[in-house]
Amino acid sequence: MFITPTAVIKQINLLEDALDVKLFERTHRGLTLTKAGVSLYKDTKYIIQYCKDSVSRAKNAMQGDTDIIRVGTSPMTPAQALMELWPAIHEQCPEIKFKMVPFDNSLENARDILANLGRDIDVVVGLFDEVMLNLRRCAGFELSKEPLCCAVSIYHPLAEKTRLEIADLYGENLLMMHRDWSRYVDELRDDLWENHPQIHIVDFDIYSLEIFNRCENSNDVLLCVEPWANVHPLLKVIPVEWDYSMPYGLLHSPEPSATVSKFLEAVKHITIS
Repeated sequence: MFITPTAVIKQINLLEDALDVKLFERTHRGLTLTKAGVSLYKDTKYIIQYCKDSVSRAKNAMQGDTDIIRVGTSPMTPAQALMELWPAIHEQCPEIKFKMVPFDNSLENARDILANLGRDIDVVVGLFDEVMLNLRRCAGFELSKEPLCCAVSIYHPLAEKTRLEIADLYGENLLMMHRDWSRYVDELRDDLWENHPQIHIVDFDIYSLEIFNRCENSNDVLLCVEPWANVHPLLKVIPVEWDYSMPYGLLHSPEPSATVSKFLEAVKHITIS
């Protein structure tokens, strides 16, 4: 960056003084971020990305493209299901085009994107239910019911199986989204707590690459769905002998634009017929 270490240190010191916050622990072994530093770093990354998105929004507004559906994509929200419908959608609405918009599936991004669908992103493909829709202030169009499965490291003993019995999970740590995220997951959680206490349930906050890496590195078991089979190359998604599933489909604004409404009508016609 053509900046001397001394100049960088001076800027860091000035920043800490201006914020009145200690951002780094200084030791003879070097610098490490404090908890405040980690927090500011995460928020700053979000703000920088938001600024970039603002420029993209301005350019899109200038171009005036009204027949483009902006599809948000991340490892946990792959657009494969939508791509499979594309030929039929194109036949019904040849004027509509898709634009893929990648995003980081962090907790802050998920809240912001889903609460503001129609601003930067029109549609996201993912899991949902009425609890999650109310929580994130968005609407959903169901494409399928996806059975809840389990993901394990390819080196885990359970990876040898093609289908799991509930008893196979005894003694395992089962990573599950926290309570009140989905009633479907909560129903499974209550069943396991009451009837299978041998399974150790471990809560987490959001599905992200971090939780998939944790599953692989810790040898824990992760509750997931089949569409996420390709999220992590070292994980295997295995069906389980239980009767639990979740709606999977298109998340969109409760008040979609005319183009998105036309698109949703086309998808409805295709899936019904």
